[in-house]
Amino acid sequence: MIKDKKVPGIKCTKNGPYIVRGLEDLRDSRDEGIPTKEVTALCRCGGSGNKPFCDGTHARIGFSDEKSPDRVPDKRDDYKGRGITIHDNRGICSHAGFCTDGLPSVFRLGREPWIDVTGAETEEIIKTIKRCPSGALSYSIKGVEYRDQEREPAIKVSKDGPYYVTGWIRLEDVRWGDGSSKEHYTLCRCGASKNKPFCSGQHWNIKFRDDKN
Repeated sequence: MIKDKKVPGIKCTKNGPYIVRGLEDLRDSRDEGIPTKEVTALCRCGGSGNKPFCDGTHARIGFSDEKSPDRVPDKRDDYKGRGITIHDNRGICSHAGFCTDGLPSVFRLGREPWIDVTGAETEEIIKTIKRCPSGALSYSIKGVEYRDQEREPAIKVSKDGPYYVTGWIRLEDVRWGDGSSKEHYTLCRCGASKNKPFCSGQHWNIKFRDDKN
């Protein structure tokens, strides 16, 4: 964790926005900076007319931040290879597709088992896992798990998808998934996630759009 520096924090208000304190680095999907304040309210109901900021729409549409009972179970699975073990929790995956698109020989969409540890060299696997924004994927080598990275605190508004949070930004009063990273995670902003406040990939299903960001 980054030391000797004030780390921003996020509070999920009940049926309302994310209240972000102390964030300096907020970026849109084009990697362009978005001005912030000491306290910034970010939309998570999907309906704001001023995305990514909250404009109070959550109250008008009756947004609920409850988790869905039919969400993917919070369970981590291990896939062991000769030099590396891949850890995966489908319950916290945001379905960004960086793994299946970037290394389909290992992360095999629609096949069982969906991970084939022998499908690529260890270095390629590590590089791909480090791109996972949700923290669903991590890996171990010789019994030592590598889950987190050392990055500056930042939030990126992904294209028509969740907030990508990196750099150990504190997320208050939430239940973390099995084996999840607290250095990086994805927060729902379409309002439809089955695993609120975390993204579950529902933005794809509801065809969430944010033309501004």
